[in-house]
Amino acid sequence: VESNLQTFPPSGAQGKISGASRPPRDADDSFSKPVNGTEELQQPGGWLRAFSVASYKPYFDVDTVDVLERIKDSLFPFNGSFNEKTTNNPDLYGPFWICTTLIFVAASIGTFVTYVAHKFENKEWNYDINIVTWSAGLFYGYVTLVPLALYVILKYFSAPSGLVQLFCLYGYSLFIFIPTLCLSIVPLEIFRWIVAGVAGFMSASFVALNLRAHIMSSGERWFLIVAGIFLLQLALSVVLKMYLFTVTF
Repeated sequence: VESNLQTFPPSGAQGKISGASRPPRDADDSFSKPVNGTEELQQPGGWLRAFSVASYKPYFDVDTVDVLERIKDSLFPFNGSFNEKTTNNPDLYGPFWICTTLIFVAASIGTFVTYVAHKFENKEWNYDINIVTWSAGLFYGYVTLVPLALYVILKYFSAPSGLVQLFCLYGYSLFIFIPTLCLSIVPLEIFRWIVAGVAGFMSASFVALNLRAHIMSSGERWFLIVAGIFLLQLALSVVLKMYLFTVTF
């Protein structure tokens, strides 16, 4: 049974940006990949499939080669070919572990940076457990809520994209921040700003360029949507720099 996530608006809907016809539906029908054997008989229909564990199994069916190849693509954002390569098999395995790794790296390195800074100034230092919960909320929340919001926006403008495809794209776009956080150990403020800026630019370019071709088909005001996507991703790097690597006594 095909999910209702990909059936609105109707195929005959007109684009709301310029009245153009909607582009072809993405190959990724979220939560509607077929399953085999007895699992198919046990699958609930419609929106209930989103709450079935078996519905997510195909999105974790990737090997190391697939994940490494997608990570490599995220580090070369100007190719803009990530969406084409993952249209038929987007995964959630890579995004989940990238976000989880980011949480622990951000918490550990952020703590280490503040510890060293306090020691150099002979100041008393206390561990802040809130940095873990803040990092978890930031990364898990960002990679979930932003694609969901973009999914609704693209639906509204009759340029729908697969929901899992967006989760996959945004998840891999965050990988660049792992080496960025590690480089932020260097105790030079200008260096940290440069590293954060470069990482934010690469991550934002990766997302914007991969969505540009799809959004361009929706009308002449596509540039505003792509620019918003780019700036929001760039703002994430500024938030990371301001919160994790700005030392206060």
